[in-house]
Amino acid sequence: MTSEAQEFEMRVEALTKRFGDLEAVKGISFEVPRGEIFGFLGPNGAGKSTTIKMLCTLLKPSGGRALVAGYDIVDEASQVRRNIGLVAEKIILYDRLTAEENLYFYGRMNHLPEAEIKARSAFWLDRMGMTQWKDKLAGTFSTGMKQRVNIARALLTSPRIMFLDEPTLGLDPQTTRAIRQFIKELAEQGVTVILTTHQMVEAEMLCDRISIMDHGSIVALDTEANLKNLISDGKGAVLDLALEGLTDGMRQDLGALRGVMGLAEPEAGRLRITTNRPGVLSEVMRLVEGAGGTISSVNTLEANLEDVFLHLTGNEMRVEFAQSAPSGHRRGAAGRTSRVR
Repeated sequence: MTSEAQEFEMRVEALTKRFGDLEAVKGISFEVPRGEIFGFLGPNGAGKSTTIKMLCTLLKPSGGRALVAGYDIVDEASQVRRNIGLVAEKIILYDRLTAEENLYFYGRMNHLPEAEIKARSAFWLDRMGMTQWKDKLAGTFSTGMKQRVNIARALLTSPRIMFLDEPTLGLDPQTTRAIRQFIKELAEQGVTVILTTHQMVEAEMLCDRISIMDHGSIVALDTEANLKNLISDGKGAVLDLALEGLTDGMRQDLGALRGVMGLAEPEAGRLRITTNRPGVLSEVMRLVEGAGGTISSVNTLEANLEDVFLHLTGNEMRVEFAQSAPSGHRRGAAGRTSRVR
């Protein structure tokens, strides 16, 4: 282990990944101290999952360098794998094995002694509330039950760093709450957590710091409170308007007002305007009414993480494109491809 890495569990320097002409990750740099819950947010195609795959040694970078648990992700990949756990978006379990058999298989794949596998499996299945189903086939489990076993699988090797990619996606509220609480407890025990999520509330609840990625770059990285200051800085507000008669021309004129940092439409008939200076509301009302619109109510809100996210990444819906394969190895339309996310 290199001495320069001991202060941080993760150090990333100018990390880059290219797929042909597509630069999916563009020279990003950041550091993560031990025990931090570090969040990755970003639209589809931002490069989050590509970054995670490189840090987990599943993809080789095209440039730059990263140390994970003090080991180089290229030159010391096997040591990196011994110190990390990965809960990927796709649950990694075999349906025809029981919960206990899945953990045994994974433990043997990681060269753990049988006695250690048995003890750790019993501990984590109990910790995840799955002991009474340990002898049941994984194929009979609900999505939430599978995810709990999946997390136990990732913790079997006692990792220093846990990578969690959308760990509560599609889960019921009870399981979601339990997993979020468990993530907090892991960090309290000194485990570093790298969390990828599209759920702003989850990021606000859990993350010590949050990085927002867009088009392969980190466009912001800070605490939740400091990120919110990016769009208000204590001088502005988020205006929530219920209105009728909103037109494209009105949207353009509102967006051009001095001090307006962003527009969002959370639902039909509502407009959310982020501003960084006082006094904008009167100008908004004059503009809307002058253009024939009607404002029925106005609320002033505190900026939240979603407002920051939309301000930094825009309102356009994103499409996930198939990851470009190396020249001469591209699959056809029916072939299997990976996605840049």
